[in-house]
Amino acid sequence: QVQLVESGGGLVQAGGSLRLSCAASGRSYSYAMGWFRQAPGKEREFVAGYSWTTDHTYYADSMRGRFTISRHNAKITVYLQMDSLKPEDTAVYYCAARSRPTVDNRNYDYAEAYDYWGQGIQVTVSS
Repeated sequence: QVQLVESGGGLVQAGGSLRLSCAASGRSYSYAMGWFRQAPGKEREFVAGYSWTTDHTYYADSMRGRFTISRHNAKITVYLQMDSLKPEDTAVYYCAARSRPTVDNRNYDYAEAYDYWGQGIQVTVSS
């Protein structure tokens, strides 16, 4: 089992920045962690991912350049730095963890690749 706790969401004006955090704990090892988001009336979409075993990061094409995923050096924690935010970035952001082994440099950019999910955290970008 893996427990995921997200933090750092909130309200920000367009053009601003936020940093989300996701701390993992529990008995199972997290081979990869990712961020997804879901806006009202839309499907959940992949944002960014990180593989602990290969130190490999990957992004949705639309997020690349504005969003950066990183990890804490000593904790099982990943961050999502979001810059130049737009109103269309408004969504509930979810952290996810994969407890199955990863394959070198494969991009786990789909929800079924992950086994555990956080409760989600609201990010609202005002215009």
